[in-house]
Amino acid sequence: MTLPRVLTIAGSASQGSAGIQADLKTFQELDVYGMSAITAIVANNSTTEQGMFTQTLESIEAQIHASLEHVGVDALKTGMLFTEDIIIKTAEMIRNAGVKKVVVDPVMVGKMGSKLLQDDAIDALIKHLIPMASIITPNLHEAGHILGCPPPETPEDMKMMARDLFHLGPDYILIKGGGLKGYPAVDMLYDGSGIIELESERVSTIHTSGAGCTYSAAIAAELAKGCTVEEAVKKSKSFVTSAIRHSISFDRGIGSTYHAAHRKI
Repeated sequence: MTLPRVLTIAGSASQGSAGIQADLKTFQELDVYGMSAITAIVANNSTTEQGMFTQTLESIEAQIHASLEHVGVDALKTGMLFTEDIIIKTAEMIRNAGVKKVVVDPVMVGKMGSKLLQDDAIDALIKHLIPMASIITPNLHEAGHILGCPPPETPEDMKMMARDLFHLGPDYILIKGGGLKGYPAVDMLYDGSGIIELESERVSTIHTSGAGCTYSAAIAAELAKGCTVEEAVKKSKSFVTSAIRHSISFDRGIGSTYHAAHRKI
């Protein structure tokens, strides 16, 4: 028996809703073999003085090599990379490995407001990683940060930004409009020639932790299974919408998307 193989290179979110944890749950639900390379451990809390622990380049390199050597990779996604050095090393290893199906989720800020990308790392992201992506999946604020402008406020703004982001070199742009106020939850998918609008209901909930990670992980999983980018995005949009619609509250602030919702409910 064999399964499509997917690697996530991202941060570990100790509370379980986002990052590596969300990615691996998504891979399991979508019946692909998931692997991980942890770039940092995010464990923000009110007790300890420190909640962010960046991994060494040697550790990250070893984890990626272990996945490539012992299993192999059909597709991969990147999430929280945090520093310029990690971005450059990750891009170098992806290039050397010859992986063609690459989803770049340019994670910058967490749901709780924690900073997940250093300021000096944005240029490295633009120069080294985005140009090799099959698709990048920024939310509104990330799209604005990458382009050095305010986030889009209307669907038309999103379309314009998608065209601008395309010039940075990826094959596809997916701008996620979940945070667009006064509009349905609409995402814009652009391939350099045409824009596809992907609209779904706007679920009234604050419990959306891990939604972006889950969306990009699902896209990587569907690409590994042989879907086109357009097919992968449409299936993943449905998957993450179900996860948000049936999200989990722990009565402790922002809760988690529910990764099993698409299968169980």
